[in-house]
Amino acid sequence: MDRAGCSHVPMPLMCTAFTPGQMDAAVANMSDPDSRAIATAEALYFRGQATLAAQTARPYLDASDLALRYSACFICGYADLSLNRIADARRCLARILDTPDVGDSPNVRAVHVLFATAASVLLHLPSPYSDDDFYPFAARLPEGLRLFASYVLAHTLYLRGEYARSLGMVENALIMKQGSYPISELFLHLAASMGCMSLRDVDAAKAHFEAAWSIARPDGLIELIGEHHGLLQGLIEACLKTQYRDDYARIIEITYRFSYGWRRIHNPNSGEDVADDLTTTEFTMAMLACRGWTNAEIAHHMGVSPGTVKNRLSSVYAKLGIGTRTELVAHMLR
Repeated sequence: MDRAGCSHVPMPLMCTAFTPGQMDAAVANMSDPDSRAIATAEALYFRGQATLAAQTARPYLDASDLALRYSACFICGYADLSLNRIADARRCLARILDTPDVGDSPNVRAVHVLFATAASVLLHLPSPYSDDDFYPFAARLPEGLRLFASYVLAHTLYLRGEYARSLGMVENALIMKQGSYPISELFLHLAASMGCMSLRDVDAAKAHFEAAWSIARPDGLIELIGEHHGLLQGLIEACLKTQYRDDYARIIEITYRFSYGWRRIHNPNSGEDVADDLTTTEFTMAMLACRGWTNAEIAHHMGVSPGTVKNRLSSVYAKLGIGTRTELVAHMLR
């Protein structure tokens, strides 16, 4: 990295190569105290410990070093969102988007473009930068952040409905990587699962999700899995609910907490949101139904009976005051 205004590496844990299960050792081995503090906040956040993550990162929100500041803003922004501190979350993310003193350094500019794009795209809000703005800077990022950048761009393509391109970008990044960067690879495998599900390739989606779980489980990195619940379209239930009951319960708790805050950032002027009234299972079945899955297909995917799917969808219809799948699409995909 260029040291003009950015003397540290942003998100140092994300940029550190380590073997899954060795995350704590990787953090402890960081000699620089500021990098170690930010990495500790990252570890806490990705483990679902939002309160401690925010407390650890908050002292760096006004750091003069942009790498430390952006890292703290990103961690605190999403931690505060999970804690339903919506005003604080908005302020943290706005600090990234509104930073006036980026300067002319291409490497520092690359960090700014990545975090400003991620702060918007991951909340499904309009990005301040186009693809053409982003691509020239990506090569200047350290490999761990380049992999995360591939996830952000793949997520952008996914939101446009370009599922095959999104999946291709992820798979290319995973093939071309040089080191083992578990945090970024977890993001990538989850994005691949999303794309495969939307392309109706359930076997490939499960393979990528199982790869994500093999990365996440040794270090307890459950936050991202919970955050991606709706986009994973039933993979969490299909792959974890029976075999990993305790982990599954914690992931679903994260899903409720994160999605509650996410909706208030994404659609702050709404009152009660439709998804607030649905359980995570009902929400998943409703989304699959909206995407054209039959009751039998949903049942097979989620490991339940077609009768259970019918009953859950009937509950959804009753909660929403509707009677047809056409009306369901109008509610769920608006």
